[in-house]
Amino acid sequence: MSVIPLAERMRPNKLDELVGQEHLTGKGSILRSAIEHGKLPSIILWGPPGVGKTTIANIIANTLQVPFYTLSAISAGVKEVREVIENAKTKPGTILFIDEIHRFNKGQQDALLGAVEKGIIRLIGATTENPSFEVNSALLSRCQVYVLKALDKKELVQLLNEVIKKDIILQQKNIDLKETDALLTISGGDARKLLNLFELVTDVLDNNAVITDDKVMEIAQQRIALYDKKGEQHYDIISAFIKSMRGTDPNGAVYWLARMIEGGEDVKFIARRMLIFASEDIGNANPNALLLATSTFHAVSMIGYPESSIILSQCATYLASSVKSNAAVAAIGAASDAVKNTGDLPVPLHLRNAPTRLMKEMNYGKDYKYAHQFDDNFILQEYLPDQLKGTAFYIPQKNAREEEIRKLLKERWKAKYGY
Repeated sequence: MSVIPLAERMRPNKLDELVGQEHLTGKGSILRSAIEHGKLPSIILWGPPGVGKTTIANIIANTLQVPFYTLSAISAGVKEVREVIENAKTKPGTILFIDEIHRFNKGQQDALLGAVEKGIIRLIGATTENPSFEVNSALLSRCQVYVLKALDKKELVQLLNEVIKKDIILQQKNIDLKETDALLTISGGDARKLLNLFELVTDVLDNNAVITDDKVMEIAQQRIALYDKKGEQHYDIISAFIKSMRGTDPNGAVYWLARMIEGGEDVKFIARRMLIFASEDIGNANPNALLLATSTFHAVSMIGYPESSIILSQCATYLASSVKSNAAVAAIGAASDAVKNTGDLPVPLHLRNAPTRLMKEMNYGKDYKYAHQFDDNFILQEYLPDQLKGTAFYIPQKNAREEEIRKLLKERWKAKYGY
């Protein structure tokens, strides 16, 4: 097995080998033209993880054949920056690539400013964060910002097929890539994670393997075991306590509570579980439940046993006697499933924040309607990504408080969500 990871072995050296980012590196694009003509300005590459920022920097270095220095903002400081600048004074055209430049503080960024301004170095900064916020305005004004897009499904599948075809080690395995959904979902659009996961899967499977979603999930799955194998009764009793409250039986709840108290259970552990229960099993059916559970946690944290047993009893019997709803946990569960199934969908432009000129020029916030400017502080507009339009995650249940919520949502969103 090669000690060099697959993602590194398959890193492109030419623009034509790069998958994705056609708007920046395709034929006739501004960045490609600048590279081909050797007239590259200082630039900031802004985009999510694993979309090609470092790869583009390496391609630039390989194409231009000029002195090229790499620093990571995690480990490098002003001293390292100044050393590169000093070396660059005798090496015209020097490029300094700084990965995660958003981690540089003001002093570190200021150390770059003079050298960039005088042309001693050409800076390539890579960042996953908005440069409008994370890069000093003086430095940002001397750099061209290029926005990299998340790779789509077609591009990621293309990448997988190319590495199967081109990588010497994978060629020997005779791999049949039957299904890709699990690979793409787990990696979340990050090409580096995708290749790392793919390498993990192919290392586990024998040659001539057929890669399916089930096999990928089986290999990638992380199993979490109980840390204390002698604590079975501990988990059984807390389970009985929770189920008694869920079943609206304050007598069962207070009995199992007493068992835990007499057994010396950590007071915060009990209070923490009730805090979770208040949202998971009661939620908006009785919002006061979460308030009482929160107050209980703070109270027992200050007081301790034996007096905390009274406070725990008050909270447990209240939660057990309360009207129940699991709509909140169902809503986040459905929303999480949607995220896992659809990946990192882009935020619609009209919902994006636009405090800077750069973001406004990119149409961030355009056509957003401010609800408070309309009757009843409401205006019908889209708040979900296009792919999830009309999906109702939160479904109010049949209890007095949530029926009020349902009525409001039905009046405003019936045509969209079907309340």
